[in-house]
Amino acid sequence: MSVTGWIILGLIVLALLYGVLIYNHLVSLKHGVSKAWSNIDVLLKQRHDELPKLVETCRQYMKFEQETLEKVMQARAAVFDARGAQNIPALGQAESALRLGLGNLFAVAEAYPDLKADSTFQHLQARITGLENSIADRREFYNEAVNLNNVRIEQFPDLIVARLFNFGPFQLLEFSEEEKKDVDLRQLFSS
Repeated sequence: MSVTGWIILGLIVLALLYGVLIYNHLVSLKHGVSKAWSNIDVLLKQRHDELPKLVETCRQYMKFEQETLEKVMQARAAVFDARGAQNIPALGQAESALRLGLGNLFAVAEAYPDLKADSTFQHLQARITGLENSIADRREFYNEAVNLNNVRIEQFPDLIVARLFNFGPFQLLEFSEEEKKDVDLRQLFSS
């Protein structure tokens, strides 16, 4: 084999090794997104299990606030359905509705001193608030993993390997503008 042949063979081997490195990095990014999603999923399940206890505790005190309780339970069901289907846009919308409902529920609970003093309510409120904070943290990690994956599969030369092996983009978990607004306490207490 001539010197040119060895050079060409060496370049081919280097290109293949580089392609393998890119492939392995893309696999790592894909599994990073899956891991981040799994962390959110665990927290969503824990919160899903706690919400009926909270609603039942509130129901005992809040005889006239059935609409607020029903909205929380409807949003809980929507989160569960979207989570099960791994439908990220629907999950973002359902999460927004649930967070708004929980905010309203906790704000309305302020008008019920016996409920606020109930140890079960206090425990569940603290537990759900903690889970909400954890979900927000994990959402940030998930979105960062998605961003890293999505940027990498669009960069050259990674996009060649990504397209060749069907690595695709993931969707960010975003909440609606409604969820980001402050709760209007005057509106809650004026009814």
